[in-house]
Amino acid sequence: MNDTTNNNEKVSKKALKLIIMGGPGAGKGTQADNIVREYGIPHISTGDIFRENIKGETVLGKEVKGYLDKGQLAPDELTVKIVEDRLSRADCEKGFVLDGFPRTINQAESLDKFMSDNGSEITAAVNIYVSDEEIVERLSGRRVCRSCGKSYHIKYGPPAVEDVCDSDGGELFQRDDDKPEVIKSRLTVYHAQTEPLLEYYKNKGIFLQIRGREEISDTTKDMFDTLEKIR
Repeated sequence: MNDTTNNNEKVSKKALKLIIMGGPGAGKGTQADNIVREYGIPHISTGDIFRENIKGETVLGKEVKGYLDKGQLAPDELTVKIVEDRLSRADCEKGFVLDGFPRTINQAESLDKFMSDNGSEITAAVNIYVSDEEIVERLSGRRVCRSCGKSYHIKYGPPAVEDVCDSDGGELFQRDDDKPEVIKSRLTVYHAQTEPLLEYYKNKGIFLQIRGREEISDTTKDMFDTLEKIR
């Protein structure tokens, strides 16, 4: 499904303007990257946009940096401005994948207004469902090499020698944000702040859901099968 001819045929059917949703560790970034490769549309991550604007020292970037330097989250209004600025670029006309935005109903409503004002609309909001128990297992089992940064998983992708990196023999450690108590705290925030978006998009009739499976390739197949049905 990856040859140029097929990609051009897919793009010509319908411009996919997608939102990828899911809890921490659900695989949003991985699936967004797969969609980018398959359909040739940009992957728009709020984190990447923030970093790009901060590095470029744009007016919006300086505003974001001011909040981040204080350990605060960028307010909705500023986040929306930065995302809208990115969506206004020419490469988004043929479609895009939004990852990490919107996170609140307010952001979702602002996005809808922006799309409507520009004569467009979101094609679908796709949720990758993974249970809380599975998310804790996935993230808490991750180990990272102190030297080269390579990641492993004690169950799904362990090193040849326990706690030793296969590549350079460096020590493997568990990041603080991969500890079970931290993951559970992140899930609490997700359920409180982001889950209402699921109902929001269900009410709009553009909500889709796939199961985040253990094998990434299985999730990817489900994702592509689902997207082909709406093109």
